[in-house]
Amino acid sequence: MTTLDAETRNPKGGDLVKRHRLSTRLWHWINAAMFFILLMSGLMIFNAHPRLYWGEYGANLDPAWLQIGVDDQQAGYLRIGDARIGTDGVLGRWEDADGQLRNRAFPYWATLPSNYNLALARRWHLTFAWVFAVGIFVYLVWSLLNRHVGRDLLPRRDEMRPSHILADLRDHMRLKLPRGIEAARYNILQKLAYLSVALVLIPGMVLTGLTMSPQMDASWPWLLDLFGGRQSARSLHFIFAFLLVLFVIVHLVMVLIAGPFNEIRSMITGWFRLPKERSK
Repeated sequence: MTTLDAETRNPKGGDLVKRHRLSTRLWHWINAAMFFILLMSGLMIFNAHPRLYWGEYGANLDPAWLQIGVDDQQAGYLRIGDARIGTDGVLGRWEDADGQLRNRAFPYWATLPSNYNLALARRWHLTFAWVFAVGIFVYLVWSLLNRHVGRDLLPRRDEMRPSHILADLRDHMRLKLPRGIEAARYNILQKLAYLSVALVLIPGMVLTGLTMSPQMDASWPWLLDLFGGRQSARSLHFIFAFLLVLFVIVHLVMVLIAGPFNEIRSMITGWFRLPKERSK
């Protein structure tokens, strides 16, 4: 975000401006670490039962809408509904670091721990899930108090016009990124993406995670009604995780396109050099 000081100086392309506050930078890097720990430990937990269901119940003989496994020919596959994709060597069946074939959903390099250990994965996942959830809550409250949400993230009425959104989407597809002071502000696509993550995906991850806990079901039985059962909550938990992974991939691609040195520097030091305006 651009500070008020930078705004009042009326900076132009080529100038250094203070873009991110210390709280934002700390939150970003802590969350990045938490995200990968939670993702990799979650994949190990999924390995214990690599199927997803809708409703209250789910076991080996119940119809799963998603499954990663090994077929009769000992080949790995991913099945979503009636669609089946061969994933041998990547998902379902793969070689470990010692060259041994393993029949397991996700490979060792994608999980935490890398060797099969459900108990340890659960400890990692539950411990850092609370750190992640508390950090998100504190950041959202702080962002409301310092007006970051209202000033920088809430779209203006004119930005929500379909023509404006489509124009911004076309510019991004043509790699025509903002220049000058506009590069330090959030565009409409960024605002919608960040708000979706902060207000939908992350709260959804937290609530569906709580729904899978028998203790929380006893304390808050409305969670089961909200998500349609524990197995539906588990499915939504992985869908939210997949959407977050997609967000991270797009985010990293845009960082590379916009200039990784400038973008990463701004998230470490807070200082961002405004791209020079295009010559007319």
